[in-house]
Order: sequence, then structure tokens, then C-alpha cells
Amino acid sequence: MRHTKVVSYRNVLTSAKPHKALTMGRKRDVGRNADGRISVRHKGGGHKRLYREIDFKYNKRDIPAKIETIEYDPNRSSFISLVCYKDGERRYVLTAKTMKVGDMMVVGENAEIKAGNRLPMKNIPQGTFVYNVELKPEGGAKIVRSGGSYAEIVAKDAPYVHLKMPSGEIHKIHENAWACVGVVSNDEHKLRNIGKAGRSRWLGIRPTVRGTAMNPVDHPHGGGEGKQGRGLRRAKTAWGKPSGKGQKTRAPKKYSNVFIISRRKTRKKK
Repeated sequence: MRHTKVVSYRNVLTSAKPHKALTMGRKRDVGRNADGRISVRHKGGGHKRLYREIDFKYNKRDIPAKIETIEYDPNRSSFISLVCYKDGERRYVLTAKTMKVGDMMVVGENAEIKAGNRLPMKNIPQGTFVYNVELKPEGGAKIVRSGGSYAEIVAKDAPYVHLKMPSGEIHKIHENAWACVGVVSNDEHKLRNIGKAGRSRWLGIRPTVRGTAMNPVDHPHGGGEGKQGRGLRRAKTAWGKPSGKGQKTRAPKKYSNVFIISRRKTRKKK
């Protein structure tokens, strides 16, 4: 096992098999775009995964739902729960950290401020942790969905809510956008250690080669006799763009810049 550290699922998960009606086969893109060309490097291979259909729209309003199971999902870092609504319909949702089998959840404008419940952010008090946040009203949950993550409502300035993101950035989002109360489950995910190269390949992660180990034709850091420094003032990607080391990489004219109140911290850690 070498240095492998993984999350112990035995005390958390309650079902080994997914709900068949909410699963489907799916071909993974493995970093390719619509033309079949690699747009994200270091992806490919890995174990076959059965896809679970997750409800990010939460469009069943004011109907209580009961948590039936807490399950593992190979396609995401958080746990998922099978919930059964009062009308008998079952859906998969992301599990909040404190949710357990038998708990009730509800989606509604006047829902109780309780882990797993979902309501518009204008009705959620300041200082509350939220996840599964919409960027636009009725647009479906888009951000704060990975294991152990949460955002905090720090201020309200109608018609916007100021949200402190997991990165530390403070972002304005419309007050009519919906969010779930609580913290995403599986907060131990960030503590795992893959431990060996083979486990990375099982996860669909291909090897990463350092730029300094390449030739000049392949990377700006490449070339030189023996082990060399990069010879550049600032680190670059293979395409010559700034990367890492505390450099700002956000597009200067990105459409969402107007909604950012405070940028995330990019300085080097000491």
C-alpha cells in the first residue's frame, strides 16, 4: 500500500449498489473536445464508471423528501444520497456533511435553515454555510459541489448576496439564486494520498512530465545541458502563458469580473 491514505467508507455508506433507474452508461471525454483533440492533458484510461443522474435543478418544491441511502459516486468527490419524495419519486442529490439515513429535506422558499434544505439566498441568514449554489436564478447548482467544500454568505446588498467562495474570493450572486444549507459531505477527501502511480491510472490520471525535462521545441522551460533552471523570470505553460508561482492567470476581460468584489489570494505560500 506504500503511503496510500484513503477515506474509510465502511462507517458512512449504507448501500453498495446504485438505484438502477437513475444510472446510465456514459463515454468519458478523457480530455478530448468535440473534434477529438486533446484539450486537457493527462487524462485517459481508468476504470469504467457507471454514471448516476444527480438532481442539480431541485425543481420539486415544497415536497418533503426522506434520505434512503448514502452512496459512493465514482464520478465526484462527495457522497450522494437517494431521496424519496412524498409523491414516491426518487432522485439522487449531493449529501450534506451531517445528513444521515432517515433525515428529511425539503426545497422551498420558506424552508427551515437546516443542513440539506434548499432555499433562495435572500432567505438565508448571513454567516450561513451553503453549497450547490446557482450562478443565475433557476439555472441549477453550478458551484461549490466538491467534497468538503462550502461557501459563506457574508453580506447582503439587494439585489445581490456577497458570497465568500472556498478559494477566499468574494463574489456577488443574485439574491434569487438558490443554494443548499450546510457543507458538502466527505470532507476527508482532501486528506487522501494516492500512494502509487498505479492508483492514479485506475482513476484515469495519466503521467505529468515536467517542462524542464522536455526539449525547447516542446516547452519554454525545456533544453539545456543537464539539469537547468528555467531561464525565465516567470513560469510559463507549454503555450507561453503565465502559470503558478502566485501569478494572476484570470482573463482581464472575463465576463464575470464585474461580480468579483475581492479576488482570491494568489501569492506564494511562505
